Amino acid sequence: MSGPQPSFHPAPGKPKQRLPAGACDSHVHVFGPSSVFPYARGAPFIPHDAPKEKLFAMHAVLGIEHCVIVQSTCHGFDNSAVADAITAKRGAYCGVALAPARVDERELKRLAGLGFRGIRFNFMQHLGAGSKIEEVIDMSARLAPLGMHLQVHFESSLIHELAPWLRRSAVPVVIDHMGRMDASRGLDQPDFRALLELMQDERFLVKVSGAERCTRQAPPYRDALPFAAKLVAEFPARTLWGTDWPHPNLNHVPDDGQLADLLEEIAPATQQRQALLVDNPRRFYRYA
Repeated sequence: MSGPQPSFHPAPGKPKQRLPAGACDSHVHVFGPSSVFPYARGAPFIPHDAPKEKLFAMHAVLGIEHCVIVQSTCHGFDNSAVADAITAKRGAYCGVALAPARVDERELKRLAGLGFRGIRFNFMQHLGAGSKIEEVIDMSARLAPLGMHLQVHFESSLIHELAPWLRRSAVPVVIDHMGRMDASRGLDQPDFRALLELMQDERFLVKVSGAERCTRQAPPYRDALPFAAKLVAEFPARTLWGTDWPHPNLNHVPDDGQLADLLEEIAPATQQRQALLVDNPRRFYRYA
């Protein structure tokens, strides 16, 4: 029986428009290689290897200079694969780790010293049970002295339950993938209205990544683009963009060059793209 197939495009296209100098891909993962960085026992999914060399090659095609590598649940709480990748880039890339809410101070300081800027918590059914939101908010006070933030990944319907807790965070909060909205329900759906309301709090940022996950259409995901465009227009200083390479748990393989081309619709003005791709991530993630 063959193993898992690559979830990333073998030859992504070059973007039609050159990205601004210093552009940052604010959401990717690295997987393995499993011979060096084994996948966690009981992981919710076992991917095809997608090592740092493949990521760096994709970024070279797109014209990406900086990046935020997010630890994946397939590696559990062992953040070694991400640490290895960001070390190789000598400050040009940084990381977001996975850790239990009761992680000790020594480990948090170690992660911060390695270039991790935040801790991510998943509230997605397909990724298994994780820390409770009450525990996450309690531990946020321990992130503040380290200059770290919370990153949360949740199903859109959970925003109504999570928002009151998230507002109590002691540190900034980054919301993944436009809150995983169902694009077919339109901009006026209660879940998206709740996200817009939450974003009124200036401690919150949102990633306008994941159009390929929010969509109910084939590429180029036209139904999802108005969500990203609205977030960029309303919160120009607190939006971030990412490819989500290597696109695990999808029913198709996106072309990262095509995802970059969607920026023309997500952030149509030059100053919007400059903020989204360069200024916002540089200020928030503090990479070299």
